[in-house]
Amino acid sequence: MQSISPESVFRGNDAWEKALPQITKLTKRPLILGRSLYTRNLRNKIFRDLENQNLNVSSTDLQFDCCYEDISRIKNIISENNHDSVIAAGGGKVLDSGKYIAESLNIPCITVPLSASTCAGWTALSNIYTKHGQFIKDVGLTACPKILVYDHKFIQTAPSRTLASGIADALAKWYESSITSSTINDGLVQQAIQISRVLRDQLLIDGEKAFKYEFENSLSWRNTIEACGLTAGLVGGIGGEKCRTAAAHAIHNAITQIITPNKFLHGEIVGVGLLLQLRLEEIKNNNKLANQSIKQLLVIMKELNLPTTIAQLGINVFENNNLEKIADFTCRDKSEIHFLPFEIHKKDVIEVIANFEQQKIKI
Repeated sequence: MQSISPESVFRGNDAWEKALPQITKLTKRPLILGRSLYTRNLRNKIFRDLENQNLNVSSTDLQFDCCYEDISRIKNIISENNHDSVIAAGGGKVLDSGKYIAESLNIPCITVPLSASTCAGWTALSNIYTKHGQFIKDVGLTACPKILVYDHKFIQTAPSRTLASGIADALAKWYESSITSSTINDGLVQQAIQISRVLRDQLLIDGEKAFKYEFENSLSWRNTIEACGLTAGLVGGIGGEKCRTAAAHAIHNAITQIITPNKFLHGEIVGVGLLLQLRLEEIKNNNKLANQSIKQLLVIMKELNLPTTIAQLGINVFENNNLEKIADFTCRDKSEIHFLPFEIHKKDVIEVIANFEQQKIKI
């Protein structure tokens, strides 16, 4: 079975208001799940609007990331108060938590992304972390969210940094799926890869304008946020597990194992991983175009103020055995890096990262 998309998608300005009639048919005792202080006003609006629909609504916040401690605590809250749905309103960690909890309790999940930082509002997948933000594993779910509400007015309130992160994460769809799945004969997988190519092109055309002018330049901004939050999810839905992540996400997962004082967003780390994946393709797979892709990505990443080295993520790979730790986790059994069509060993990762951090790669 393949979960391609949410059952209903509401998008555009006033999408939340348009979704309310369907939400009230689906749930009578929803729990609103959030986390960030920055989004509290929006979540308060959601709460009031649901109360005005005569729903018996409550709210709670994640204390950490999408981690088992929070998941267990919130499941208890839902069970004790007989909530019949989860409305996850926030960024990727909140959306992933809401989806996982709802599936565990066999109740519907409604996702309300409050930024364009990921496509987590769409997908049948949750990434599980420790409470300190270290990646543990991804968990495939049996269904996408019941309702996705992608309200542009909500997204407008998010910091521009979240949009840049979403662009980096969505760009990875093409670079990862095209190398892991290009030889698969499944027509839907091939179509998903082509959608990811168009997605990449759209982001290269509109991403910088959307970031710099935000919603003032409405067409570019609208195209970009929907590419990040909707189309990127559709690629995974149509392509399924065969349209895989690869080294960019494997390196992301490894970098999260190093705890730093400053938190970085998912896409900010994936972007660095993407540059390293392309370097691996150039060295290990004799990909002559990889260096050109690195040059192209560096231009837009710098315009979006995205980090382009692990050092810019606040980690010195040459101290505290960090380079070994990252390489070990990147190359562990069942890591996404092994979806690459060529062998990667720990020494390859160490060499590429060391050279990259020392700026020995000529770009």
